[in-house]
Amino acid sequence: MREIQYREALREAMNEEMRRDARVFLMGEEVAEYNGAYKVSQGMLDEFGPDRVIDTPISELGFAGIGVGAAANGIRPIVEFMTFNFSLVAIDQIINAAAKLYSMSGGQYNCPIVFRGPTGNAGQLGAQHSQNFENWFANTPGLKVVVPSNPYDAKGLLKTAIRDDDPIIFMESEVMYGDKGDVPAEEYLIPIGVADIKRAGTDVTIVSFGKIMKVALAAAQELEKENISAEVIDLRSVRPIDYAAVVESVKKTNRLVIVEEAWPLSSIATEITYHIQKHAFDYLDAPIQRINNFDAPLPYAATLIQAILPNVEKTVKAVKTVMYRN
Repeated sequence: MREIQYREALREAMNEEMRRDARVFLMGEEVAEYNGAYKVSQGMLDEFGPDRVIDTPISELGFAGIGVGAAANGIRPIVEFMTFNFSLVAIDQIINAAAKLYSMSGGQYNCPIVFRGPTGNAGQLGAQHSQNFENWFANTPGLKVVVPSNPYDAKGLLKTAIRDDDPIIFMESEVMYGDKGDVPAEEYLIPIGVADIKRAGTDVTIVSFGKIMKVALAAAQELEKENISAEVIDLRSVRPIDYAAVVESVKKTNRLVIVEEAWPLSSIATEITYHIQKHAFDYLDAPIQRINNFDAPLPYAATLIQAILPNVEKTVKAVKTVMYRN
């Protein structure tokens, strides 16, 4: 099996789907002539031409609206945001148009569109460029929200998303684009809404998604040194959420820690906590612990960034809390 970068896995997914279906096209800022701000679309202009790999003005509301209109007319756009922080400019088109088109038309119109790009902190980029909106979009009926953590999942999930007849929010990370992982050369798809157990364990369940899976897996390795066996679940999508996978794991481990790069209020961690107390309360041997960003805008100073974000130390401490080892 080949080892390729996360950005290459995304590019392969788009290339394969554009070769398979002439209705698929890519649009966004710098996706064509510049080969993508993060080089995800490198070489795609040369293969597919300017009619299918389209540079847009710096106008997210405008080109998101064009994408929604195209999708309503049977074309299948991939709309790249340079960062999901900029999607706020286009949120009316995403929430009030794309997400509601099928319902408000009585099922007469689908909106097969993928909005993709990086989310969350990527270093010293300031408070306006370091935010997580996974839970915002997941709060919207009509949208599906996918957050892959590795190249294999990224390719398989993006191919599925492009073929889906519903609008998809597909969230990546600037700090993952260079990550390498095993990706088959042959075609494969990963269903949206199915979590993956990245590491089996017996003592505690750790749930996360996206780039924070790195934190969860690193914490599990540290805990193993102290004979604590952590089961690590990658949600892969946060709408729909694979609640059943988490419930079954908690029934086995009896303890749950959720790690998420987002503000705590109305977070995905909060939603899972509610679901587990409702459907697996009698299996819990300790209160659920969640680790989120501090409830504050992200600062610029590197030391303060590390203090605010989830990390391995905080995760290990939370696990020891539910294990009553602190």
